[in-house]
Amino acid sequence: MTAHVEATERPRLRRLADRLGIIESYLDQSGGEVRHTSDQTRERLLHAMGIDASTEARAARALRALRRAKRQEWIAPVRVVRARSRTIGLVKVRVPATQAESVGWQLTLRAEDGIESTWHGSVPGGPTRRITLSLPAIPGIGYHELAIEFDGGAQRHTGRQRLIVVPAQCTSPEARMRGQRAFGITTNLYTLKSESNWGAGDLGDVKTIAEWVGQRGGAFVGLSPTHAIRNAGHDVSPYSPITRLFRNPLYLRVQDVPELAHDDVARAHIASPEFKDALAAVRSAPMVEYERVTALRAPVLESLHRTFRTHEIANGTPRARAYAVHIEREDPELTQFATYMAIAEAEGPDARIWPAPLRDAHSMAVRGMQETLAERVDYHRWLQFELDRQLGSAASFAEQAGLALGMYQDLAVGSASSGSDLWSHPDLFLQEATVGAPPDMYSGEGQNWGLPAINPHVLRASGYDYWTRLLRAGFRHTGALRIDHALGLFRMFWVPLGESAKAGAFVRSFTHDLFGILALESVRHNALVVGEDLGTVPPNVPKVMAKWGVLSSKVLVFEREYHTGKFRAAPAYPHMALATVNTHDLPPLVGWAEGRDIQLRSEVGDLSDPNVSDGIRRARQDDLNALISSLVEAGLLDQDAHQRLTSAELIAAVHAFIRRTPSALVGLSLDDLALENMPVNIPGVWQDRYRSWSRRMREPLETLFSAPQTALLLGRAP
Repeated sequence: MTAHVEATERPRLRRLADRLGIIESYLDQSGGEVRHTSDQTRERLLHAMGIDASTEARAARALRALRRAKRQEWIAPVRVVRARSRTIGLVKVRVPATQAESVGWQLTLRAEDGIESTWHGSVPGGPTRRITLSLPAIPGIGYHELAIEFDGGAQRHTGRQRLIVVPAQCTSPEARMRGQRAFGITTNLYTLKSESNWGAGDLGDVKTIAEWVGQRGGAFVGLSPTHAIRNAGHDVSPYSPITRLFRNPLYLRVQDVPELAHDDVARAHIASPEFKDALAAVRSAPMVEYERVTALRAPVLESLHRTFRTHEIANGTPRARAYAVHIEREDPELTQFATYMAIAEAEGPDARIWPAPLRDAHSMAVRGMQETLAERVDYHRWLQFELDRQLGSAASFAEQAGLALGMYQDLAVGSASSGSDLWSHPDLFLQEATVGAPPDMYSGEGQNWGLPAINPHVLRASGYDYWTRLLRAGFRHTGALRIDHALGLFRMFWVPLGESAKAGAFVRSFTHDLFGILALESVRHNALVVGEDLGTVPPNVPKVMAKWGVLSSKVLVFEREYHTGKFRAAPAYPHMALATVNTHDLPPLVGWAEGRDIQLRSEVGDLSDPNVSDGIRRARQDDLNALISSLVEAGLLDQDAHQRLTSAELIAAVHAFIRRTPSALVGLSLDDLALENMPVNIPGVWQDRYRSWSRRMREPLETLFSAPQTALLLGRAP
């Protein structure tokens, strides 16, 4: 444990930082060292929140301003409460000071269904104080509005609260799957090759996987995030999207767009020799050529959009009516995103360096551009409409194929600082603080993901509107949602802009509220929730996740006994978990066993010290030997496995092992079934040195699924 010298010259700074959730210290992943937040980091993070605490006097002024704002808050802006809580009908309010004998109050509840109820009363006058009122009618789960109005004579005071009533837990595996355990296939969607896709995996490929999985008793297809990204240059990570509210048109299967049946121009273009040559080139490429794939698809999709307007919209068809319903449900965010995309085509992809009037999403200049670029705005809205339709079609197909969960999707931890989410919500996102992870045994410098932090206080003040929309987008057409870096629901690691992650600090989240809304949307969508809880885990995390019915993430290569280093026995895995062999930040199992990721890191200069890389290689060999020993102990490999073992035998044994666990969900990687060995991502290595998020699978799905060996690699069911 590191020594900590108390510094007393900045007590107000520290009080202010604590008041706004900046955590004083934390226990690192090793469990042996307490890391303390420096005053310099406190100052920088408060400045990112818009608060000047550069001197004690300014910190004191900021504290007074917070106290003053709290005194003027007649009712909390939001309250998240369980439906069965004994306190659900108790409404805490602050009564304004008055010299009058009494203060009249009126409390109005507008339920989610629009029904209003109003109650009146009075309390004695006097100084400002807190009181508790009782709601005679208790609303059911959902999003409701409370309004309080005080009449103290000469002055009226009003306040509003978003009252969010939530269930006790998320949808459980027992409720969704009738108590059955389930396995499925996970895949990085963009990596897929097939005889039908246009150079990147698409939603048609999801149907192909679903059919194959359903025939073998599987329950789901797990997808990498489908959020919208730039699809250009280095901006291709599904975990650094321009928005998490909308999806990537790269995943559209163009041949399945209904307008193609009426569009002679598009069909002629697809039939041309030039198009066929370009299509053959991107299909055979070993990497996803994002810009070439996008350019190949663009003229076809644009023609189909024109046909949609002339054939569907002009004739008021059912598809046109469905489009109108989709816009109504998704606006204003959909039109804002589409406007961002249209302006980005004209001004460049980074909204932070657009002409000043266009940097404000709500400015008159933006409205003018929206009118000028109306056709392009509508084009991007239509793309999202068709994406939603195809996603729903894939979900229906998966259900018909016998998959109990259909698809599970992945909610990335943040959005790119230059993208649509930050442009649309500038007060919510912080430009001067990014999120990441603290130093640990895997990264001595820590990780800075370069994604802007979200101000939890602004999120709360807005009634968690953005969080609610994120969840609704994630749960739509899915049977389970994986929350990437679910530790952010407890605390998020913030790094001052331009600093190393060593200079970061944890900032508290409003955990109860975030989990409550997560449970509400989970129940409404009848979908499971998986929390990716790897990394520096606070001690309360497992208990809280279990209380809310969120499944944990258990990754086989990390599941080791602390004292012996042995791999954890299959029966020791928890029931409430998604068990997998690896993650998108790890190489496929063959590559892990071969140390392919270590070799690549040495080649790109991330492991420049030969002594360090040799030590890591020896440690990996020890890990592999320990894994083989555990599989031998479990009776899944022969005693001589250490001397003679093929990649196929290792994968089949590992899959049989993980399918023995009592975990509710087991995810088997398609990369492992295909005996891939190259990682899709090398964390911490920039893409000018390694093309993360671009590696494609070596074989098309048709070849992979027709090979008898692929089914054998699933491992024997328990």
